[in-house]
Amino acid sequence: MFGIGMPELLIILVVALIVVGPKKLPDMAKSLGKGLSQFRKAADEIKEEFSEHETYQDLKGLNKSFRETLDEVNPRKLLDEVNPLVTPKEPTLDLSGRDALMKEIKKQTEDPQEQASVEVAQAPAQPVEPPAAENPKPAPEPQTTPSPDRKES
Repeated sequence: MFGIGMPELLIILVVALIVVGPKKLPDMAKSLGKGLSQFRKAADEIKEEFSEHETYQDLKGLNKSFRETLDEVNPRKLLDEVNPLVTPKEPTLDLSGRDALMKEIKKQTEDPQEQASVEVAQAPAQPVEPPAAENPKPAPEPQTTPSPDRKES
């Protein structure tokens, strides 16, 4: 009843007993019961008036015809017959990038001394300038071509 359990109902009764008092509580419960029964009777009368009314009957007929139409058309059946334009594909697992990365890591971790010597050998050689006292002429600066990735500002 209205989502009220037994513990909540007991608390309400105890509060009512304290507020109203033990002498008036039975009279209050009796009048509450009479009020609820009158409310139910009034609600039933209103329902009967609506069910007898012509507009209500028309709405019920419309509801019935709408349901019949839906049953005839059966939109679920129509949706099952339609071929989708795009068919779903099974996902493929491409691990080539991960495998290449793992090979590179293995190379680096297998022989770190060998890897260090390879890096030193691959480093570009720096031009060594002679001391200024021996060479009175300044050496011409090497001309570098800008890489296409960089823009000179």
